[in-house]
Amino acid sequence: MSLATLLKGRVALVTGSTTGIGYGIIKTLSAAGATTIMHGLLPEAELRAKADALAEETGNSVTYQTANLMDAAEIRRMVGQVQDRHGKLDILVNNAGIQFVSSVQDFPEDKWDAIVQVVMNAPFHASKAALPAMLEQGWGRIVNTGSMHATVASPFKSAYNAAKHGVAGFTKTLALEVATSGITVNAVCPGYVMTELIEKQLANQAATRGIPVEKVISDVLLVDQPIKRFVRAEEIGAMVRHLCTDDAGAITGACLAVDGGWTAR
Repeated sequence: MSLATLLKGRVALVTGSTTGIGYGIIKTLSAAGATTIMHGLLPEAELRAKADALAEETGNSVTYQTANLMDAAEIRRMVGQVQDRHGKLDILVNNAGIQFVSSVQDFPEDKWDAIVQVVMNAPFHASKAALPAMLEQGWGRIVNTGSMHATVASPFKSAYNAAKHGVAGFTKTLALEVATSGITVNAVCPGYVMTELIEKQLANQAATRGIPVEKVISDVLLVDQPIKRFVRAEEIGAMVRHLCTDDAGAITGACLAVDGGWTAR
C-alpha cells in the first residue's frame, strides 16, 4: 500500500490545525488519503480558504470546524457535527495549544485557567465525545500532542508544564480503559518546533530572561535539543500517520518523543 492510500477511508479531526504542528499533522494525514477536518479560530473565510488549498494540494476532502475549545459544549458539538456529516470519526488528534511564559508568583490566573482548559481539558471533552462511536465500530485512534514538557519541565512555563503532564497521564489512563476495544490512545511529544506559538514566545522569553532573542533560541530553546535544529512539523505528522495505521495497533498508552534527543539525557 502506498503512502497516498495508507489512510484511505478514514475520517480524521485535528484540533489547532491551521498552522504549525497541527498543520503538519493534518497535511500528512490528508496526503495519506484520509478525509480530514481542519480546526481553528480564524475568520471563517480564511479557514475555508486554508482547507480548500490543502484539499487541492492533496486531492482529498478537507472541511473545517471553528469550535472554541474553552467551551465543552462547543467541543461536543464539533465532534457530533463531524460524525453526522461523515458518518463516523476514526481519528481524533487533540493538538491545539496555547502558551504563556511567566514566573509562578506573577502568573496571571486567567492565563493559567486558559492553558489548562485548552491543553488538558479540551482533549478530555473531545475524546469523551468521540469514544462511543469508536467503541461501537471497534476501531479508533486518539493521538494527543504532548511535548517534552509532558515528561520534563522548564522554568517560567508552570501552566503549560502542568497541563502537558496531565495530557500524558490522561493518555495512559484512557489507553488502559479501551485497550481491548480496537482503539489506541497515544501522545506524541515534540521537542521545539519553530511554529507561530514559539515565535510569539521569543520576545516574551527574551524580556523575562533579560537576554536577546538570538540567545533565547541558542541558549534556551535548543540548548538541550542535541540535534541542534528545530524538529519539523512534517516529522511529527509522520509519527501521527504511523500511529493511525493498523500496523500500530499494539502501540497504546505511549508518550513517544520526537524531540531531537531532548529527553534522552
